[in-house]
Amino acid sequence: MKSVYDIIKRPIITEQSMEAVEDKRYVFEVAKDANKIEIKKAIEEIFGVKVDKVNTMNYQGKEKRQGMLIGRRPSWKKAVVTLKEDSKTIEFFEGMY
Repeated sequence: MKSVYDIIKRPIITEQSMEAVEDKRYVFEVAKDANKIEIKKAIEEIFGVKVDKVNTMNYQGKEKRQGMLIGRRPSWKKAVVTLKEDSKTIEFFEGMY
């Protein structure tokens, strides 16, 4: 079984994701093979919050060139986690915006 830290890779810090923090929505990069139930349990265990719903998106890696060589960036998965109204906030994001 995977560790919760293998499922949640890193938070995604952008202008759009920081505006969503006010609505108790947080954005994370997650493992490509993780499902919504695993992501929900991992967030609840790591941060001690109550998750209402999880939305996931798969992204294809962009094709990049360097001279004649053509390669791809790795594909990845993003999860937008919405917390319940009575849940506390995630303190990690508090000083970011």
